Formats: sequence, structure tokens, C-alpha cells
Amino acid sequence: MKSVLSTKKLVPTQRETLRNAGWSLVEYDAIKVAYLSFEISKNIENAIFTSQNAVRSFLENEDGSKNRISRCFCVGEKTQKLLEENGLKVIKRAKNASNLAHFIIKEHQNNSFHFFCGNLKRDEIPSMLKTAKIDIFEVKVYETKLLLKHFDQNWDKILFFSPSAIKSFTAENQIGNSQVICIGETTASEAKKYTNNIILATETTIDSVINEAVKTH
Repeated sequence: MKSVLSTKKLVPTQRETLRNAGWSLVEYDAIKVAYLSFEISKNIENAIFTSQNAVRSFLENEDGSKNRISRCFCVGEKTQKLLEENGLKVIKRAKNASNLAHFIIKEHQNNSFHFFCGNLKRDEIPSMLKTAKIDIFEVKVYETKLLLKHFDQNWDKILFFSPSAIKSFTAENQIGNSQVICIGETTASEAKKYTNNIILATETTIDSVINEAVKTH
């Protein structure tokens, strides 16, 4: 029986999909997210969110804080959906951080931005905007902790749902010949540091990653 490792604990229906397809599944949480307390200025014209965790922490931090933001710029369909479900206006959604930074540089050269992010955030957006002389203020709203775990076996497939999960796994293990399935382009970029045997899920959802694992043998 072929083996698959999920770097995130799955729900019963997702486990069942893999096992019904003949896969031997091992799962664990490679990371842990903790929301941080933070303070923001009274009104923010432009806010950048690149993850759902950043949105959830922002919404949880202050009652009514969502009313302080005029416009949001985000990465990923799920992030956009979470923002809009909570009454926030999304001006632009991009597939990845680099694409979003290019859009902002081209269309919003004279604006300033608040970037709500985690402690392990990638540097594309702040570095590209600073190079373009656009003011950007970073607000750390959550912390990602790597939960290191060593495995004594190899895997036919490994499922990754964030760049941080890849950092966590590779701190104690090697990807080797395993086929890697990634939830999005940013995660795939991190995976490319260790392997070229990568499949990108068609959508940035856990179910899409599961479906990709099932249909690729």
C-alpha cells in the first residue's frame, strides 16, 4: 500500500477519501498558530492580508476594528472570502505575494499600506514596496511555531499546506523522492528549495490537495 503524509490533521471525510483510494495515511500538525495582541492607528486606508490567519487575528483583536479599514488587498480566494464575509472591501486579490506587490506598485504608487502578517512571513511584499518607495507598515498579528517531528520512513506523497509546514518538516526530515502536493504557489515556491517533484493543487483548499493526491499515482 502506498503511503501519504499530511502535515496537517484532516477531518474524517478527508481521511476517508484518501483511505478509500487505497492510501496508507499518517497525519500530524507541522505548525501551530497563535494570535497576537496588537494596536493599530484609528483609520487605515489600505490593508494587505496574505493569509486567513492574519484576517482571523485582526478580526479577533478589537471589536469594531474592521470598520477602520477602507480597502483591502489580499492573496488567495479563501482570504478574500473571509474578508468579504466580515464586511471588508477587497480591491484586489492576487494568486501570490509577488503578483500583489507588482499590482500595488503599478496602480497605487502614491498610497501607503499596512501589512498584517505573521512572524514567518515571506519578504516579497515589504521588500518590493520599499524598493518602489511605497510606505508600508508591518503589523505582526500572529505567530507561527514549528512543531518538529522526526519520521523513520519515506513517503510516496507528502501534503503541504503552508511554507512554514515545509520548514518544519525539513528541519527533521528529507523530502527525498517523495511527490509533494502543495496548496498554493507560495507553498510550492518553498518546496522548490528541496525538490522538483511538485504538484500544485487546482484550488487553494485542503480538499483540492486531497483530490490531487487521490488522482495522481
